[in-house]
Amino acid sequence: MISVTDAEPSVDDLRAKWDARYRQSDRIPSPALVLSENRHLLPRSGEALDLACGLGENALLLAEEGLLVSAWDLSPVAIERLGREAAARGLTVSAQVRDVRTHPPAVDGFDVIVVAHFLDRVLAPAIAASLRPGGLLFYQTYTCEAVTEQGPTSPAYRLAPNELLRLFPGLLIRCYREEGRLGDLSRGVRDLALLVGEQRAGLGAAEPGPLPAG
Repeated sequence: MISVTDAEPSVDDLRAKWDARYRQSDRIPSPALVLSENRHLLPRSGEALDLACGLGENALLLAEEGLLVSAWDLSPVAIERLGREAAARGLTVSAQVRDVRTHPPAVDGFDVIVVAHFLDRVLAPAIAASLRPGGLLFYQTYTCEAVTEQGPTSPAYRLAPNELLRLFPGLLIRCYREEGRLGDLSRGVRDLALLVGEQRAGLGAAEPGPLPAG
């Protein structure tokens, strides 16, 4: 699910929109590229959150890795389907209907947070602050420098170039990918920005750090 902070539809309208979309989906999608390609960076234990989880493909991967997983989404349809899928796979996921904008995660609440195809710029500091020292954020969503027609049509729902880095200035960047429209557009990872960031141990969770010069 994707949200913005101005001129938004009501919570009830958003819930109805996503309930309808998830009812029509005939399968659980593949996990986000930022998580599947960087799965080896996950800790061996800890508490993880799939924020704005949709049908929970990322929550299921985290549970497969042995983490204690919470999954939150505004859509009751998505949460119910995730619960059934987790049970069918023999996995434990604590799935909850939750408006993450009005009820963001608690400070120092998680060792891993995954956010895929959800954008609420105002929520970024709370997401960073909810990471424990050494905790990891896996974030992926659409950019304005689109090559295909995938993703939202409004630029308000898309990241400007390098915006994802600016949204999380206090994290130590472990992986970042954003190819824009450079080179051979038939190859590579297009339309997306992917970030893996680590909460710096010994620093305040919300304390910003400078981006590297260059």
